[in-house]
Amino acid sequence: MKLSTGSIIIIVVATLLGLFLGNGLGGSFGTDPGNGLLWALVVGAISGVGAYFGVTNYAKAVEKGDVGAGTQIEDPKFAKFLFSDTRSAAIWLPIRLFMGLDFLSAGWHKFQDPKWMDSGAALLGYWKGAVAINAETGKGAITYDWWRNFLQGMIDSNAHVWFSKVIVFGEMLVGLGLIVGALVGIAAFFGAVMNMSFLLSGSVSVNPIFLTLGILLILAWKVAGWFGLDRVLLPALGTPWKAGVVFNKREQSRQMVS
Repeated sequence: MKLSTGSIIIIVVATLLGLFLGNGLGGSFGTDPGNGLLWALVVGAISGVGAYFGVTNYAKAVEKGDVGAGTQIEDPKFAKFLFSDTRSAAIWLPIRLFMGLDFLSAGWHKFQDPKWMDSGAALLGYWKGAVAINAETGKGAITYDWWRNFLQGMIDSNAHVWFSKVIVFGEMLVGLGLIVGALVGIAAFFGAVMNMSFLLSGSVSVNPIFLTLGILLILAWKVAGWFGLDRVLLPALGTPWKAGVVFNKREQSRQMVS
């Protein structure tokens, strides 16, 4: 059976993801961290085979004209309500305000701190504390070596000077986006990226809660901002797979001129 480009991409991505995540199992179950390569190969192989089975099963269903049963699972009613029904916007509104005000407040406090806006010394100190290894235990706040190496590279290149400003303005933009309901899915995504970064660096605080709420807002991107600017923005801008009113008018004007 000839696989489509999309199917090949799915198999490759699943295999690479399995290799990457499997490598992290090297230190689990009391095994030697040096066995990461073995775990990577095992998980990568299983992921690749599973992906191949999935795409070929779907391709056979397409050939038979039986797409649906056995290839796509319908969402339960509560999921449709939360993530597709505009009435659920009333539930997402307090969550947006809670997260948005917290992000905006965090960014504003940093904006007024010279250690964040001038020298970036506050971020540098945080990074150095995160990558530090305890001499007695041989362990640090960071679990994954690849993240420690990434932060160490940022330290060595003095990236804290400019990256601290990215964090400050990023937090404020995420906060404002969530508060006014403008491109909520995108705002929640970048907020979740920041929460995950802090978690990878060993900081817990509110990050697990915010990461969970951020993921839910990403899933609810179509309706979470309905009590906000997204009620106007989403129909106007559309999506990468379906142009909105603004881009449809531009396309129509272009066709008329040609």
